[in-house]
Amino acid sequence: MDLFSEKHNDIEYKIDALSKQIEQHNYNYYVLSQPTMSDFEFDKMLEELILLEKENPEFLKPDSPSQRVGGQVTKEFQTVKHKYPMLSLGNTYSREELNDFDERVHKALIGEVEYVCELKYDGVAIGLKYIDGILVQALTRGDGAKGDDVTANVKTIRTIPIKLKGTNFPKEFEIRGEIFLPRKSFNKINKDREEIDEPLLANPRNAASGTLKMQDSSVVAKRNLDCFLYFILGEGLPFKSHYENLEAAKSWGFKVPEGDKIKICSSLNEVSDFINLWNKKRYELDFDVDGIVLKVNRYDQQNSLGFTAKTARWAIAYKYKAEQACTRLLSISYQVGRTGAITPVANLEPVLLAGTTVKRSSLHNADIIEKLDIRVNDYVFVEKGGEIIPKIISVNLDKRGSDVGDKTKYIHLCPECETVLAREEKEANHFCPNEAGCAPQIKGKIEHFVGRKAMNIDSIGAETIEQLFNTDLIKNIADIYELKNKKEELLQIDRMAEKSVNNILQGIEISKQVPFERVLFGLGIRHVGETVAKKLARYFKKIHLLASAKREELLLVDEIGDKIADSILNYFSNNESIELVERLNLAGLLLEVNETEINVLTSNKLESKSFVVSGVFAHFSRESIKESIEINGGKIVSAISSKTDYILAGDKMGPEKLKKAEKLGIKIISEEEYIEMVK
Repeated sequence: MDLFSEKHNDIEYKIDALSKQIEQHNYNYYVLSQPTMSDFEFDKMLEELILLEKENPEFLKPDSPSQRVGGQVTKEFQTVKHKYPMLSLGNTYSREELNDFDERVHKALIGEVEYVCELKYDGVAIGLKYIDGILVQALTRGDGAKGDDVTANVKTIRTIPIKLKGTNFPKEFEIRGEIFLPRKSFNKINKDREEIDEPLLANPRNAASGTLKMQDSSVVAKRNLDCFLYFILGEGLPFKSHYENLEAAKSWGFKVPEGDKIKICSSLNEVSDFINLWNKKRYELDFDVDGIVLKVNRYDQQNSLGFTAKTARWAIAYKYKAEQACTRLLSISYQVGRTGAITPVANLEPVLLAGTTVKRSSLHNADIIEKLDIRVNDYVFVEKGGEIIPKIISVNLDKRGSDVGDKTKYIHLCPECETVLAREEKEANHFCPNEAGCAPQIKGKIEHFVGRKAMNIDSIGAETIEQLFNTDLIKNIADIYELKNKKEELLQIDRMAEKSVNNILQGIEISKQVPFERVLFGLGIRHVGETVAKKLARYFKKIHLLASAKREELLLVDEIGDKIADSILNYFSNNESIELVERLNLAGLLLEVNETEINVLTSNKLESKSFVVSGVFAHFSRESIKESIEINGGKIVSAISSKTDYILAGDKMGPEKLKKAEKLGIKIISEEEYIEMVK
């Protein structure tokens, strides 16, 4: 064996060993909830694996745990026929209909019947196909006969094994379950959307469904989807009952119902106990449950009962009714957000609903108020079903009395600064345009700027900002960097001792080392979130180039559309914004990219060569192949022109790009040819 082969064998062995360690930790952490290493150790191990695979793409396997970070871009999801039709469950809200189901089952079968009771997860149905223990395909329900192939996105879900544990699984089988978004993740997404003034997601189920169909799997990976698997199909299953095969699936690495979330019942009384238990306990869970599923346990009995055209005769779902309460609307108040968006809030007579006392509910915007025709002192129906936040669904007109006020008129002045509100075309919300003089907007922008994802000045919290604002020490984010000259004034503030003041000033000084992309995010430009800020920083490199960019140039940046481009143009056309940025520059903040932190050149093999990257790749994500070009000296361009040297084409490259490249005589290379170029 020559030295080259020995080196390659060592690398392949190391990649394999790292993969096994990472997958075991994934299983321990996400399925067993028993982590065996720190997050820091895990992240370092994963970074090492990704780097090794990037440098040695011939050893990148489809079951590698690096695939969980995503990066593959899918423009269109292929529709695939289900091997086994994905039927719906019959639903009932009635205990009487549950009795009827039990009678039909016992009438059709001879002997004892066991039911398996499970939670009915309110998520997105998924079918996972495994061959030789490797995940090869993930299909949504679709119309039951055909579903969409979302394999790349599903691989990012850490509770779904890409490679199975053990050896006693069938050579080929399908396991089905429900993908859901935990409430903690849902709340975080909505908080992030609120920061960039995007509409909030309605509920976790819709959010999970939308996430699963996103084109960029790296974005899916960040949303922390989860999955419970609850049904196995295929030849040669190890056991003859549903419950036993779920137990086996657990040993293969799947997250299946366990503990008090699943129960074998021999009578309807036991089923009823399970239903009653979870009608109360479901509110303690971090995910949504909208009912209980009842299945006949033995496969031979399932086969005897068979199917209707749309449902299985051996299973039924008992659904909980969405909880409602009727209470009185005491008043409507209006809140001003960081971006100036006005949110009307219903202040309610306290009422117990779904285990919590509800006092307030968002009324969203003027259109909702108009549609509900809601008035002060009205009695309203409040519901807490799939929604996390209680929602007013209607007015109880039968209880509308003489004490009910006139038709609600939406405010036309800002409740904080009395500026006339504006409402842009196609926008649902009214806005206060007084960004520089409206207190909640100013304080909200400062909170955003010092936050962990931006400047990370953790010594300045909301309470400190309130004090600094009220004492006129800060009126905008640039004022923060003037505080170093106002130590004596800081010491005069209530509960501000020498140590706390020093911590504040030290935190401010350290923040001057925060990279440009986070400073840009911290500016709080409407619709510019973390990802967009990073793309803009990498593209324009310096803030003065971004500030002077024309609309057409902004639209060339990946993921920048009309709405974001217009928002950036509006921000930098404002003299106060320009002055603010200039003050931050004088204060010493990093307002340009440190090129050495982005890409250190590996080689100059692609020096002076420009590339357009298009399509989906097997060994690289779209972002990582662009990075590879840059660290080898090449340049990424967005649009094809006569000056373009190469089109790097993956699968599903757009036909228009192909036509234009051929017309201009630009060389089109494959992923494999690119790998040879930089080897």
